[in-house]
Amino acid sequence: MWMERSGLAENKIATVEDNDLKWVLLCQKGDVEAFGILVERYQKKMLNVAYRMTGDYEESCEVVQDAFLAAFRTIKKFRGEARFSTWLYGIVINSTKNRLKQLKRDKSRFWHAGDNPGDPGDGAIDGFDCLAASGSGQQESLLEHLEKKELEAGVQKCIGLLESDHREILILRDIQGLSYDEIVTILKIPPGTVRSRLFRARIALKDLLLARIGEFS
Repeated sequence: MWMERSGLAENKIATVEDNDLKWVLLCQKGDVEAFGILVERYQKKMLNVAYRMTGDYEESCEVVQDAFLAAFRTIKKFRGEARFSTWLYGIVINSTKNRLKQLKRDKSRFWHAGDNPGDPGDGAIDGFDCLAASGSGQQESLLEHLEKKELEAGVQKCIGLLESDHREILILRDIQGLSYDEIVTILKIPPGTVRSRLFRARIALKDLLLARIGEFS
């Protein structure tokens, strides 16, 4: 089965320039190690997307694992009409939406994205004892780190309060830095809709952040 040749492998040509094409072609021939290279290349970005969407680190890990499994199973259908990364973003976004729907159906586990901000990049700091045991320069560094984490958690909570369609487009454009054309391909919506949703998402996030700042002023 793995030695079947896909349409992309037969044509040897993709319709867009794609640095991942070499590995995709190998994957389509059944090379599991080649797919491992693609996973290593994109797992952090995909985890960030899922985390920003769900607000929960453990859930985002499961989402990304499911998304990569789905990509592996369907990679023979990839035709190079968009970059592999764009195709993968679409799978992750859809997997995340499905997981959020599943969580909402399960009333006992219902939560709102951003309510459980377990940062994927968290370094383990067990309490504040380490501050007292460190020099003044190290204390300042750790305190700055904690303040940064608190700020990131606050921003993530505000992102989690956005409507789903606003949240996903803000993540793709302003956090992941994708082009408008890529977002059109991923979300399958017209360019004008991308721009209008992004405008409304930015306004909504700004209002939420200002309101949060006001709570502490």
